[in-house]
Amino acid sequence: MSAFAERWRQWREGADDFVGHSLLLKLIGIGVVLLLLLALLLGVLWSAEPEPFDAQAAAEHAAAGAALPAGYVTTTTLIRVSETLLDKPGGFISNDILPPGLWLDNMPAWEYGVVLQVRDLTRTLRESISRSQSQSEEDDDLARAEPRFNFSTNSWAVPASESEYRDAIEYVERYRARLGGDDKQTAHFYARADNLNQWLGSVSARLGSLSQRLSASVGQRRVNLDAVSVDGSEMADLAVKTSWRKIDDVFYEARGTSWALLHMLRAVEIDFADVLKNKSAAVSLRQIIRELEGTQQTLYSPFVLNGSGFGVLANHSLVMANYISRANAAIIDLRALLSQG
Repeated sequence: MSAFAERWRQWREGADDFVGHSLLLKLIGIGVVLLLLLALLLGVLWSAEPEPFDAQAAAEHAAAGAALPAGYVTTTTLIRVSETLLDKPGGFISNDILPPGLWLDNMPAWEYGVVLQVRDLTRTLRESISRSQSQSEEDDDLARAEPRFNFSTNSWAVPASESEYRDAIEYVERYRARLGGDDKQTAHFYARADNLNQWLGSVSARLGSLSQRLSASVGQRRVNLDAVSVDGSEMADLAVKTSWRKIDDVFYEARGTSWALLHMLRAVEIDFADVLKNKSAAVSLRQIIRELEGTQQTLYSPFVLNGSGFGVLANHSLVMANYISRANAAIIDLRALLSQG
């Protein structure tokens, strides 16, 4: 009887251990599922694109009721676009090394498109708009801001990308604070046609590249310019197709580029109003803005569809390429107007 009791005791202890371990495993499983659900919900939230803002209202708020000097709206827009990049839900996620940011790729592509436009405008401010001529001394704050905006987007520590970009924003804010001042430290903003034309040249190059990459979602045959003879008698075709893994990245890079450009162009419309009026170019700029507004329409599909050009399914890349190409064509026309005497 004692042997039976001992075995019964051992069996009960084993059963209790099994139940305890089983309960622990269940709790661990439930915790993992909850963490995955939380990461999924955060991923959806962090993938939402920021709402647009009013460039004029943002500048007036920053000026706290004071008169807006030349360039104040454009500079404020550059600052606000950069801050949105860092302060939107989830913050700057291109350099995330943990979920859910690690899993996301659409938002990092969107961020990259915005970063490129921030870099281009900052470079033009430093090289041209803040200087009266090519031999003039460059603005010290802009000279410090530009290399920081050009810092890598995927550095997560020592230094992190965010810290470099925030330093750059502070330098642009210092430049803005000196705009319209009366002392020898005054910052300058020369709203001339040639300066606007230079920046638009960078914009056009970006949009042209995006248009080609978007159109290549279905594959194209292009003339290989590297293989064309001098007289053009011998031409070779080159097959170009965007990888299926990159289609959504290119699409969202175009969305980010267009989002940033929309705000910058609306600011330019204010700060360069006299130039645009004298060149009869205000309508052309408004047409560019209208085309880019089309790129920001809501994407109702959960995926970036890549149907053939005339197939059953939509091709979102081709739709985006249409808006980008038309905006770029309008920029080319605008640059021609600005170049006229």
